Amino acid sequence: MDTMPHDESSLAVPLLVDKGQHRLGCNVGDVESNSSYTSTGNASSFKTVFHGLNALSGVGILSVPYALSSGGWLSLILLFVISSAAFYTGLLIQRCMDVDSDIRTYPEIGERAFGNKGRLLVSVVMYTELYLVATGFLILEGDNLQNLFPNMGLEVAGFEIGGRQSFVIIVALLILPTVWLDNISILSYISASGVLASAIILISIFWTGAFDGVGFEEKGTLVNWHGIPTAVSLYAFCYCAHPVFPTLYISMKNKHQFSNVMILCYILCTFGYASMAILGYLMFGSNVQSQITLNLPTNKFSSRLAIYTTLVNPVSKFALMVMPIVNATKSWLPMNCNTRAFSFLTSTALVISSVILALSLPFFGDLMSLVGAFLSMTASIILPCLCYLKISGTYQRFGFEMVVLGSVVLLGVAVVIFGTCTSLLEIINHLK
Repeated sequence: MDTMPHDESSLAVPLLVDKGQHRLGCNVGDVESNSSYTSTGNASSFKTVFHGLNALSGVGILSVPYALSSGGWLSLILLFVISSAAFYTGLLIQRCMDVDSDIRTYPEIGERAFGNKGRLLVSVVMYTELYLVATGFLILEGDNLQNLFPNMGLEVAGFEIGGRQSFVIIVALLILPTVWLDNISILSYISASGVLASAIILISIFWTGAFDGVGFEEKGTLVNWHGIPTAVSLYAFCYCAHPVFPTLYISMKNKHQFSNVMILCYILCTFGYASMAILGYLMFGSNVQSQITLNLPTNKFSSRLAIYTTLVNPVSKFALMVMPIVNATKSWLPMNCNTRAFSFLTSTALVISSVILALSLPFFGDLMSLVGAFLSMTASIILPCLCYLKISGTYQRFGFEMVVLGSVVLLGVAVVIFGTCTSLLEIINHLK
C-alpha cells in the first residue's frame, strides 16, 4: 500500500498501459481489480518492474522511522520478515492464476477458492483498506500543512476551527472535483510518480541530516518489546499492493519473468524502506513522529522539498482510491440507480465521511498501524495463503510446502491479533 498502497498505500494506483488500452473497469470484475489492465499482455518486464515499484511505493515510507523507533533496532529484522512473506504470497497469487486462465482480479481468486463468499470477503477487505488509506491521506495533508503554516485557522459562523482541521477541510474541497470526473485516467499518470516521490523524499531527508545541521547522532534502543506490534503493523502497511499483482501478471508479455520482477521490486522497495527507517531513527531517535516530515526543519529547502513532495501525491491518488468503491457500489444496486447523479452523490458522500473520520481520528500513525495490522496482513499474507491452499489442494497433503504456508498464516494471524489490539488501544488512549 501503500499504501499508501497498497501505495501505499499505493494499493489502488492504476497501472500505466499503452495508449488506447487504458480503461477503467465498468463491470464488477474490472471494478474489483482496483486498476486498469491490458488484456493483450504486451508489457515488458522493465515496464512491469516500474509498475510494481509504483504499487509498493507509498506513504508508508513516511512512517517506517516511527515504526523502527517503536520497536527498536532489532525490529528492523521484522521488516525483512514481512517483506519476505509478502514476496512469497505474491508468488502464490501467480500460482493461483496459473490454475485458471480466466482469473483476472484478486476477488476472482477468492471466488475460485471459496465461491461468492470468498469474493465478497476479498472485496470487503480491499475496499475498506482503500477507504481508510484515503482517509489517511487527509490526515497526512492536514498535519504537514499545519507544520508549514502553524498559525492557520478559520472562523465559520462564530466557530473557530483549528489549523489542522482547517487544512483537512480545505484539501477535501480541493480534492472533491477530482472524484466527480467520469474519466480519471489522467490522474493515473500523475499518481504514477510514487517511485520518484519516494526517491525525492529519501534523498531530501538524507540531505537534511547530512548537510542541514540535523546530523545522525541519535543512538536509539536495541529493542522495545511493547512497541513491536506497532512496528510490525506499520511494516505490513508498506507491502499492501497484492490486489494489483493480478494486473501486473496478466499485463506481462513474458509471464515467466514475473518472479524475477517481484524479486527486483521487493529488494529495491525494502532497501528504500530500510534506508528511510535507519536515517530517520538516527536523526530523531525516539522523538521521531508518525510522519518523519513533521520532524523536519521547515526553514531548509531540502525539508520543504520533502514536505511538498509528500503533499502532492495524495491529491491525485485520493480519487483513484475512492473510484473503485463508487463503481462497486453502483454495480451492487439496481440499474435505475446507475446514473451520473447517483455517482455524484456517492463520491461526495465518501469524501464527506472521510473528512469526518479524519477529524475524529487525527492520528496518522495509529490509523495506518490499524490498516497494516488488520487489513494489509489479511489481504497480503493470510488470504493469498488460504486461497492457494484451497485452489491447489495443498491442504490435503502434509509436506514442506504445507509447513511453510502454515507458518506464514500463523505469522499473519499473530500480527492481525496483536497489532489490531495494540492499534485500537492506542487510538482509544489518544481519544481520551
